[in-house]
Amino acid sequence: MVSRKAETGGDLPRLPEGFRFGTSTASYQIEGAVAEDGKGLSIWDTFTHEPDRVVDGSTGDVACDHYHRYVEDVALMKRLGSDGYRFSISWPRIFPTGSGSVNQAGLDFYDRLVDELVGAGVKPMATLYHWDLPQALEDDGGWLNRATVDRFAEYAAVVGERLADRVEHWVPVNEPNVVMNLGYATGVHAPGKVLMFDALPVAHHLLLAHGRAAMALREAGAASVGCANNHSPMWPASEDDADVGATKLFDQLWNDLFAGPMLLGRYPIDLADLMEEYALPGDLAAIRQPLDFYGVNYYNPMRIAAADDDAPMPFEFRDIVGYDTTDFGWPVVPDGLREWLITMRARFRAALPPILVTESGCAYNTGPDAEGVVDDQLRIDYLDEHLRAIADAIRIGVDVRGYYVWSLLDNFEWAEGYTKRFGLVHVDFDTQVRTPKRSFEWYAQVIAAHRR
Repeated sequence: MVSRKAETGGDLPRLPEGFRFGTSTASYQIEGAVAEDGKGLSIWDTFTHEPDRVVDGSTGDVACDHYHRYVEDVALMKRLGSDGYRFSISWPRIFPTGSGSVNQAGLDFYDRLVDELVGAGVKPMATLYHWDLPQALEDDGGWLNRATVDRFAEYAAVVGERLADRVEHWVPVNEPNVVMNLGYATGVHAPGKVLMFDALPVAHHLLLAHGRAAMALREAGAASVGCANNHSPMWPASEDDADVGATKLFDQLWNDLFAGPMLLGRYPIDLADLMEEYALPGDLAAIRQPLDFYGVNYYNPMRIAAADDDAPMPFEFRDIVGYDTTDFGWPVVPDGLREWLITMRARFRAALPPILVTESGCAYNTGPDAEGVVDDQLRIDYLDEHLRAIADAIRIGVDVRGYYVWSLLDNFEWAEGYTKRFGLVHVDFDTQVRTPKRSFEWYAQVIAAHRR
């Protein structure tokens, strides 16, 4: 369990000179303005308006209204002292139907946002795909259709041409494993398909989209291209051979299916035969583009057991006990981050570029008290312990160069709607009033202590 209580940000182990302290968001989760200035429909616009898809019946139609309030939000980043901001670009704002004519109003919005960030001294990290696929492309098969890769490369080229001169880092695809597993295998996320192992073509097409977009971005002048993959240490439920084998399989499906092709140009051994069905000659070479950084999104380990013979999948998830949990029910395991960073170095060695933790955070629903203070000590403790875990990994030789907190703002949390709050800043979704939490002030102290 997390045992210490972090009170100030000045007593953390000092992280290396130049270590990047950032925040992260995603377009559908904060922007709102769902149909303004020529924006087309995304799969999340469609999904959230279907019954029983989101636990509170809400949508991202307004969300944090960041589209209209981005100047205020960048001012918060400047007040925080954050020197990095990871945001995503809404594909249907740029191409309302996924291809065809460019919507200049959409490009203009991100142009203004990037200028505002640069003017505030905040280095932009742009993600091209954080799950809001244009609905018109999903109607043609979405990520099951290889042609979507071509459309994505075209989109990357257009955005890169407009913004590469000012964006420091680029991420083509956020968490392709989550897109495949939750969007196409189990149907928890948009587009809501339940294909189980028949979702594997999605993995290949997302990986190929990553590679093709990386090439297009570099051609447009991008200086730094990486990734943002969701990773978890895998813990077997027991020492039984069946549980150990199921854990190994899920580890390959969740972790190595995406890291292996990006870094080594090959699929993991137990899945290679399955993936060969979808890979054409030259695909793996296209996927394995040189990366300037490897982005790790970390939340918690997973505990895996073998499933019954008649189960739809050969593995099942078990609770991790003995740890505190967030309001999402996720276990708080800071040492899991240290474990994964060390595991990455051991698995990929010289093929692993410098690491940025591109997402890490926690859902605690603490709101303002009678004086308007949001006393979210549990979030402070979480961030403190995870930064200490990074410091431990750095001390034993892992090259980690930044930490981007998820998230700057409370926002629309996908299938959980507005029931889970991850932000350093509390958002009243009725009034759009922003209230920095105590964790915001603590993080500002951490940043300031490292800049002295």
